[in-house]
Amino acid sequence: MKLLCLVAWMVTMAAMPLHAAAPSEPISPERLNTIIEALSRLEPAVVQGNPKLLEALGKVLDATRGTPRFVELVRRFSVAGREMDLIEVAAKYPAEESGVEAMRLVLGSAAVPDLRPLLRGADKAKAAALVKALANSNHPKAAALLVPLVTETKVDAAVRKEAVRGLARSQEGARQLLAWARADKLPADVRFTASAELNAARWPDVQAEAAKLLPLPAGANAQPLPPIAELLQRKGDSRNGEAVYFREVVGCAKCHQINGRGVEFGPALSEIGSKLGKEAMLEAILEPSAGISFGFEIWNVETKDGSEFTGMVVSDAVDELAIKAVGGVVTRLKKADVVKRTQSKLSGMPTGLAQSVTPQELVDLLEFLSTLKKK
Repeated sequence: MKLLCLVAWMVTMAAMPLHAAAPSEPISPERLNTIIEALSRLEPAVVQGNPKLLEALGKVLDATRGTPRFVELVRRFSVAGREMDLIEVAAKYPAEESGVEAMRLVLGSAAVPDLRPLLRGADKAKAAALVKALANSNHPKAAALLVPLVTETKVDAAVRKEAVRGLARSQEGARQLLAWARADKLPADVRFTASAELNAARWPDVQAEAAKLLPLPAGANAQPLPPIAELLQRKGDSRNGEAVYFREVVGCAKCHQINGRGVEFGPALSEIGSKLGKEAMLEAILEPSAGISFGFEIWNVETKDGSEFTGMVVSDAVDELAIKAVGGVVTRLKKADVVKRTQSKLSGMPTGLAQSVTPQELVDLLEFLSTLKKK
């Protein structure tokens, strides 16, 4: 008892300068460490039952907000009312112990805040990070927040892909993804992610059904590609990747320009390494229809004489419609001759590129594209 009283006295004495300091005055690391060390020697019940110790704890929490130490203090002393601060830590460290524990504390609190607006908010990076923290938490309440995101196409694709990864970690979540795929309700822009995750699932029955419903793309000689995670971990040769890119049979340069080289049809790739990571590039190569860039949609146009044209609309004037086909050729049609035009769900970029290269050449191509950055 005397030891506890002594430690409590040390905490209050160490915290005294905090009361006198101006609100904006930072606490020195040494003083903060002293208080935290003293608090750690006390039982939570002792702190909770002492107003001065509780006040000192509050000051320490304010000083450590946004850090792993903050999470540990909230956990140890069962602090309530700090859920929004915990959410900030979860968004900051979604794949680390502190961020995951912060999310578990939020989901386990008596007053769980409504996370749905944050998961659908304008801050897409924060939303994706929170979804990742939810997935890593393995908390029973996480699935109910992740499931609705996958099919809400107004939600950013990166957020929904993180939700897919999270669901694929549990049997129940994996089976939900398969059910959507079976009913053709899995959005196109998350199918690649679902395929990669479910084909690598640890449950044989899930793997077997995924191989049928969401097969991985085939590589050269119709052999299945290695797991996506393995491809992304391999080391690539950018010089060989450049040669692969401009190889006639691969055909990348037939639709995309790099620093003036190639045909101007699809988006220019001169700075693609500054815009996309390797995983996103790989998805664009293997599943080009999963995410079609705005302005590069493909249209099918029919005219009165029975002619059909497929390509991008590059001009839509009052009397004239201009269509650019793969290869860059532009055809101008009189609007009066057009009887039908429909937007294709498919990208102008054909599937099957991986079948024209070996897995290592695909890795080399990714390495080359990742070097193309804004100067």
